[in-house]
Amino acid sequence: MASNEANQPLLSTLVDLTPRKGNKVVPKRRRFRRCRSAPVADLLPQDNNGKGPIPRSEYIFGKFHPNFKLTALCSAVYLVIGTICFYFVRDEITGMKTDALLDAVYFTIVTMTTVGYGDLVPDSVLSKLLACGFVFSGMAIVGMLLSKAADNLVEKQEILLFKAMYKHEKVDQSEMLEDIEFSKVKYKTIFTSILMLVFIIVGTIFLVFVEGLSFVDAFYCVCSTVTTLGYGDQSFSTKGGRVFAVFWILGSTICVALFYLYVAELATENRQRALVNWVLTRKTTNTDLEAADIDDDGIVGAAEFIIYKLKEMGKISQADISVLLEEFEDLDVDQSGTLSVSDIILAQMPQTER
Repeated sequence: MASNEANQPLLSTLVDLTPRKGNKVVPKRRRFRRCRSAPVADLLPQDNNGKGPIPRSEYIFGKFHPNFKLTALCSAVYLVIGTICFYFVRDEITGMKTDALLDAVYFTIVTMTTVGYGDLVPDSVLSKLLACGFVFSGMAIVGMLLSKAADNLVEKQEILLFKAMYKHEKVDQSEMLEDIEFSKVKYKTIFTSILMLVFIIVGTIFLVFVEGLSFVDAFYCVCSTVTTLGYGDQSFSTKGGRVFAVFWILGSTICVALFYLYVAELATENRQRALVNWVLTRKTTNTDLEAADIDDDGIVGAAEFIIYKLKEMGKISQADISVLLEEFEDLDVDQSGTLSVSDIILAQMPQTER
């Protein structure tokens, strides 16, 4: 296309910022132009008063994330339905009983977390079928809590942790968020390990002083509970113990599951960082340049070099690149090798109107 717009590449890489003094050219380091991936502020939706763009919601510093509300609602619905169901079949459940309503809530929690002490056992066809249905749906609810709701709590604790670390330093909020993003998994692992230790200590102390167990039996019961092993020889048998267990079992089992999840994620992230460090520090060879030359023109541009390095780091794959190149070719109507506003307009027009 003849317009100047068409001659400007969409992914422009280098800008000649070389200053001139008379007829002499003063060499200066070239700078990379930043690629804007979002519309400018003037194009964003305005609020009702026309005072500017609508601010983005920041869940870390503001209200709870909608996903947290969804998982909390699902958990509440599950507990209510489970409690009602097991309350009406309470005569068909055998074992150590205290209060009918409390036992129904307790049995629902024990089933949901797959602890299954065995102190309360279904003893009819209906109660067994209900237990089967609630154990599967309970595992799904716990999975949602692991992936959604617990992250909200951990991220809020990360902010408090970083504020405590930098309380004597003047650190900008954006810098703090960048630091958090870089070390996110590490601090989640630290926080969940501390929280897991607190749950174990609190549970052990409670079982010793309220349930009357010995220290070894209490610690044994705590470990079999938080790992959802649940042998059943030791459990919460008193009314006060089961009130405590309703909250403690749910929190401790989720915390332990999160801890092992973050440990695995941390190990994976460390391997990924080691790979990235190796890619960035090794010397570039002629073979690398040949592999990076996507368009086979004998020259490797900045965009081609970056794409090649991202492939080596495992950030993108050849399949991803092929899909994006196909989209680029579809949008490049005039086959100029660059995209302009005119290309986009023409590409979106029906074939008969071009």
